Amino acid sequence: MKPTRHPDRFVDRHVGPDSRDIEEMLAVLGVRNLDELIDRTVPAAIRLQKPLDLPPGRSEFGLLREVEEIAAKNQVFRSYIGMGYSDTVTPPVIQRNILENPGWYTQYTPYQPEISQGRLEALLNYQTMVEDLTGLPVANASLLDEGTAAAEAMTMFHNVAPNAGNAFFIAQDCHPQTIEVVRTRALPFGIEIVVGDPATFDPGKQKIFGALLQYPATDGAIRDPRPFIEKAHASGSLVVMAADILGLTLLTPPGELGADCAVGSTQRFGVPLGYGGPHAAYFATRNEYVRHMPGRIIGVSVDAQGHTALRMALQTREQHIRREKATSNICTAQALLAIIASMYAVYHGPRGLKGIAQHIHGLAVQLARGLVRLGYRLRHDQFFDTVAAQVEPAKTDAVLAAALAGKLNLRRIDAGTIGVSLDETTTAEDVRDVLAAFAGARTVPDVEGEESRIPAALARQSGYLAHPVFNTHHSETEMLRYMRLLESRDLSLTRSMIPLGSCTMKLNATAEMLPITWPAFSRLHPFAPRSQAAGYAQIFQELEAMLAEITGFPGVSLQPNSGAQGEYAGLQVIKAYHQSRGEAHRNVCLIPQSAHGTNPASAAMVNYRIVVVKTDENGNVDVKDLEAKAAQSAKNLAALMITYPSTHGVFEEDVRRICEIVHRHGGQVYMDGANMNAQVGLCRPGDFGPDVCHLNLHKTFCIPHGGGGPGMGPICVAKHLMPFLPGHPVVRTGGDKAIGAISAAPWGSASILLISWAYIKMMGASGLTQATKVAILNANYIAKRLDEHFPVLYRGKNGFVAHECIVDLRKVKRDAGIEVDDVAKRLMDYGFHAPTTSFPVIGTLMIEPTESEPKAELDRFCGAMIGIREEIREIEAGKAPRDRNVLKGAPHTAEVLTADAWDRPYSRERAAWPAKWVRERKFWPAVGRLNNVYGDKNLVCSCPPLESYE
Repeated sequence: MKPTRHPDRFVDRHVGPDSRDIEEMLAVLGVRNLDELIDRTVPAAIRLQKPLDLPPGRSEFGLLREVEEIAAKNQVFRSYIGMGYSDTVTPPVIQRNILENPGWYTQYTPYQPEISQGRLEALLNYQTMVEDLTGLPVANASLLDEGTAAAEAMTMFHNVAPNAGNAFFIAQDCHPQTIEVVRTRALPFGIEIVVGDPATFDPGKQKIFGALLQYPATDGAIRDPRPFIEKAHASGSLVVMAADILGLTLLTPPGELGADCAVGSTQRFGVPLGYGGPHAAYFATRNEYVRHMPGRIIGVSVDAQGHTALRMALQTREQHIRREKATSNICTAQALLAIIASMYAVYHGPRGLKGIAQHIHGLAVQLARGLVRLGYRLRHDQFFDTVAAQVEPAKTDAVLAAALAGKLNLRRIDAGTIGVSLDETTTAEDVRDVLAAFAGARTVPDVEGEESRIPAALARQSGYLAHPVFNTHHSETEMLRYMRLLESRDLSLTRSMIPLGSCTMKLNATAEMLPITWPAFSRLHPFAPRSQAAGYAQIFQELEAMLAEITGFPGVSLQPNSGAQGEYAGLQVIKAYHQSRGEAHRNVCLIPQSAHGTNPASAAMVNYRIVVVKTDENGNVDVKDLEAKAAQSAKNLAALMITYPSTHGVFEEDVRRICEIVHRHGGQVYMDGANMNAQVGLCRPGDFGPDVCHLNLHKTFCIPHGGGGPGMGPICVAKHLMPFLPGHPVVRTGGDKAIGAISAAPWGSASILLISWAYIKMMGASGLTQATKVAILNANYIAKRLDEHFPVLYRGKNGFVAHECIVDLRKVKRDAGIEVDDVAKRLMDYGFHAPTTSFPVIGTLMIEPTESEPKAELDRFCGAMIGIREEIREIEAGKAPRDRNVLKGAPHTAEVLTADAWDRPYSRERAAWPAKWVRERKFWPAVGRLNNVYGDKNLVCSCPPLESYE
């Protein structure tokens, strides 16, 4: 009997349109089949002539069974390694209702605040939490990791104090990965990194512009930083403290100690270890530096009805809009993880957090007492959760081996010191097990009783988390309802398509998401022995091989933990390559006018001089201008950054020639992989000219956007760049000439790499290629349907677009006074999130439907856009006023529509139910249109008093 294959195929679950949908859309486009559409869209010169060499697709059931087998290869020991990573308890109510809930993880960054009030409130809670615990007045809504946050602080100090020298001091007892990430960031600018002992270093004698201190130190020591801070300030230097967020419930906060900035990780607030991430870093500073802060700030404003409403505030909504003048390239951060951390604080409240900290500290005190009774000396007598025991070098291996035999991971700080960092999951029995490893054949001593080892001079006296939100939701019933309330205020992919151009808001399948919370993956410490992470090693190896096949590049680094980090890493690799050839003078980076703003921001971060290349009337790179500028800069040309397909949504025919021009003049070609969703299975950047590209795994390869992070941005490189792939100071990674660490963890946000691995495995070569074809089909179908109403701005040589299209609204502004923003807000009344507004061209909408949306959803969206166009035609014809019409009044809240008074020149019904199908799936915006100007003029970045919501 011939074996049969189960009929359920994952590709049919992932790709929205069925065969009938595809036939109907092809008929509208006037092409016979998908292959003809692709032949007329993708230049023949770059087409892949063979199928991808990948295994056939798996069923969801089969894939999950395979993941279980791989997970079993990981060994989850009790890790007391510390170094900024601690095991934690994710409250089940938070795990189930946020981390595992697509109503929270499928949104994008809150560009449209009226339909994002839920996660905006959660992120405002996060900022308030950070401000309270650090004692500093302003915080952002998260950064990528602690190392990156420290590097951003250094960069901020360098920019706010340009005349304070070019040296930056780092305390030698900072976490080693943090020191390395800061070194990497400093190198392109020639910033001298001075690593030393704060107790002996004199900032008055050696001029520095800033300094980084760890609090408590990496070995657990708690030292009073005030004498150093006073000396630093006296010499004109600024100080950032990397502080343990839980320790700050017991320790005097950095702001009260005089620090100018505080950074750290909120991982231990309920966010799983995940073998390194994703975790939300925090960044807090003083008011005078708020406009120099990296990342995003959530601020309080008012809506059109005068009610309190939230939004992203100031220029930090998009630092990279400043392009080459940006001080950071941060685009997305770690919103979902920041939300989890904030909910952990909401759930436990100030008393609960302090109780957890005291519990951990009490166990650490018992551990210290036991070590002393066993005859060990402590490196320091004052600590929070980390005890460092001095051991005879000849006995260190024996202690560590005994610990491993008991499935315990301890830290070898140096040849004669072992560190033990306790956490929320630690019990008294665990402490006895640790002591047994130190005791050898001796009896473990009784260690009951405890006394504080927090220095009296640094014991926290000030209160924190006094706002009602942190003192109300402590029962699971209250917590569940609070999270569900916030979720109801956000429009996510669970409600409708999110057609944001250049963002690829595709399906995040449940089968891809399930394994990330399995303990075998979620509880591994990033610096655990590699022998305990054989399952992860297999995932990394297979994912690297699959990405190499998909891109055509032999070298892959999984370390960059965002797309912007990928850009930065790729440019650092290019820079190192030129230096290795004796061409360190090459510092010119060519960037097309149409480039995403992170491109020039990333180039600025590696200290490249940016030269802008023109685009022609069709939106393509002006090859003549490129040729001229490449020749003009030939001696110093380092790189070209190009997005492909272009940010204008078309496949440029001359991409091979563009790459050849740059190579001829000695430069390297960096391809921004933001639009890789239009290439997979059809063409490969490694085959048509680029030398390096990054991939947005949170776009093309299905990691959810999380409302503004997490993301992953691995880089893929040609053979000659492989030696320079990023290294790491704790776990060996990268090439033999590796650049410094880009991220704090060796494989970035390792746990979510499972998602992309699972997606590729389940789709297989044919499924991935089919997804790309359908993504291009969906975009062309929308372009065709909308063109007569909102003209499509750019098309390829044969009249087709790639996976996204740009529609032009500039005529309706001229003829009816309608702005792009008016259309975006009116779409909310139809139940849709707007496409990308005014990027890359002012006065346009960029629409990307992805392959996951079925034709019925595309038709609803097109119907909404066409309905809005008819409303605009009424204004053009004089049937509706230019200043008080249904678009200017949008979005319409339930409160406005049910109020006793109604004085608008259109009906309530038209405002609320603009199409028949809206009645069945109405989504009500939580607030009216935001007043952006008010929010920036009256900046408030923490939870307002409760009465302001009334």
